[in-house]
Amino acid sequence: MSGGVDSTVAAYLMIAGGFDCIGATMKLFDAGNGDHLVQHKEKSCCALNDVNDARDAAYRLKIPHYVLNLSEQFKEKVINKFIQVYENGGTPNPCIDCNRYLKFNRLLIYSHQLEYDYLVTGHYANIENTNGRFLLKKSVDEKKDQSYVLYAMTQEQLAHTIFPLGNMTKENVRKIAKEQGFINAAKQDSQDICFVPDGDYGAFLERYTKKHYPPGNIIDPCGNVLGRHKGLVRYTIGQRRGLGVSSAQPLYVSGKSVVDNTVTLASGDLLFSKSLTADDINLISVPKIERPMRVKVKTRYLQKEQPAVVEQIAPCKLRIDFDGPQRAITPGQAAVLYDGEYVVGGGTIT
Repeated sequence: MSGGVDSTVAAYLMIAGGFDCIGATMKLFDAGNGDHLVQHKEKSCCALNDVNDARDAAYRLKIPHYVLNLSEQFKEKVINKFIQVYENGGTPNPCIDCNRYLKFNRLLIYSHQLEYDYLVTGHYANIENTNGRFLLKKSVDEKKDQSYVLYAMTQEQLAHTIFPLGNMTKENVRKIAKEQGFINAAKQDSQDICFVPDGDYGAFLERYTKKHYPPGNIIDPCGNVLGRHKGLVRYTIGQRRGLGVSSAQPLYVSGKSVVDNTVTLASGDLLFSKSLTADDINLISVPKIERPMRVKVKTRYLQKEQPAVVEQIAPCKLRIDFDGPQRAITPGQAAVLYDGEYVVGGGTIT
């Protein structure tokens, strides 16, 4: 229970369905371990008021409520990886890692220890059991569908997880919350990375690591110097704003070199590519991609799916060839494969 309206209504629906439930909230920050550097605001999750809202919801639902201190695991699996990916020139997706290593790993282990059968969350997605294989399916509410950030779920995790909101719209969820008098019925959805609520990733990295990421040259594709950047970690592929370079035409970040400490800018047409590779893969609908397969692919959470052919070129590696050029494919982000409404799997773009 995150303290938001979705997890609260998910709990309510399970109880109404006759399940014996407890509420669990993850504590992801330890103020004594450097996390005082993280300043929360209303649109981020995991703040103190979220814990209080979760506790209030559990009280109204008449179920026990527990706060689990997972701050060390969060630091190791999410924050440290976030830092590592940025320092290596990529752009990470920490929400996927939080789901992968904490919500559907540590939290699920905890539920088994307490001898509960299922982990229930307020995610907008569906799970189906087809001939003994568990499939991840999109939500009915296309605007809220969260299957993209759940692609790393394993068969074991899917078998012991329930998503009660998968066949509901956000409007219906808020209506139920209002009817039940939950204090979070109109609460805003969290929109920011919880440990960087102001969106300034570069400033967070410098505060948290106590490192100074040195400036370097901004160059064009031919190597001509256009200006100076403020530290490589402050830039991502496809970025246009905050570049500090004047040009007659719009320029975008098209490349980053950790070796040379350079940021390359190019016109928009040079941001497009037709293929990518992804590693650290997880497959859901099939145990292995035996031959080239027609799929649709998202390389960003809010992107529209794009038609492509995927091939598994190694045990933990995919090659994806798109029908048409794709803009700003970014190392560190996830490529998620779909077959109609079902998630085939995905991996981290390299």
